[in-house]
Amino acid sequence: MKRPWNLASLPVFSLVTPQGASFNMNICTYVSAVSMQPKQYMVALYHPSQSYRNMLQSNEAVLQLLHLSQAGLVQVLGKTSGAATPKCEVPRIKKHLHLWKNFPVLKDASAVLHLKKKEVHPCNDHSLFLFDVLAYRSLNASYLDTKLLGDKKIIRI
Repeated sequence: MKRPWNLASLPVFSLVTPQGASFNMNICTYVSAVSMQPKQYMVALYHPSQSYRNMLQSNEAVLQLLHLSQAGLVQVLGKTSGAATPKCEVPRIKKHLHLWKNFPVLKDASAVLHLKKKEVHPCNDHSLFLFDVLAYRSLNASYLDTKLLGDKKIIRI
């Protein structure tokens, strides 16, 4: 039997954060809408990650809900570090980008949300970032989830 936190299949997101003159992306599954009015999201960021360091320095980010077709990007976005080179500069990612709200986003994402940082709550190995939603676009009802990543052996659940 799976562990309780692996029973539910979770949507797979990527957070786009400013990093110097460029931008970084990661993989996030600890994400939830937490308020109806104003619309707010909570994103948990892992302390050792570049996205966590970037978000401490920035007030804005873009949250992307990944599409089923983007499962192959998880290896680069989630299993490599953006410390040396922001992931938006990696050729395999760069060719999939276009600008939205002055942020590079993945062309085929299922949805994008422009976020403004409101609060940060330090926890154990992650910190919870509370964001207000400034703008959003829903682009496709099909989205990537952890079950599909597990079935494809991209992650272990």
